[in-house]
Amino acid sequence: MTTTQDTQDFAAYVASLPRVLAGAAALFRDGEGRVLLVEPNYREGWALPGGTIESDDGESPREAARRETAEEIGLDRPLGRLLTVDWVTGPGRPPLVAYLYDGGVLGEDELGAIQLQESELLSWRLVSREELTEYLWDSLGRRVLTALDVLAEGAGTAELEDGHRVR
Repeated sequence: MTTTQDTQDFAAYVASLPRVLAGAAALFRDGEGRVLLVEPNYREGWALPGGTIESDDGESPREAARRETAEEIGLDRPLGRLLTVDWVTGPGRPPLVAYLYDGGVLGEDELGAIQLQESELLSWRLVSREELTEYLWDSLGRRVLTALDVLAEGAGTAELEDGHRVR
């Protein structure tokens, strides 16, 4: 039998644990292999459709990536396999675990149906592999390039630390 004291002790223990952020995104491409990027209005630079995992609601990384994609660009479709898991560190914030799923190849009709979440996004564009590092900050750029490599390899998931593949 669990007592009130046991519950309070466990809650205090959990509150004492280190914090880690978690996010999930989807990697969408067009028929030419270009990557779909979105431009947030709340910070500089470009990103992939995705966002924070709502762990308090019991949301899984895959569910978060699908929900965020539906919210941000209006596309609600099943996601493919997990391509990368990245442990991202940086000054002034807790570490981030970033999950990246295969969103698949979008046809012209799906690209034409994109509806941006105006409260968060300014625009979207398709970017070639060669141009990615011009649009994405360092670790995200490395993560996306590695995810494209994983797709080309045909199987597996890459473990990353700050966008660098762990071997």
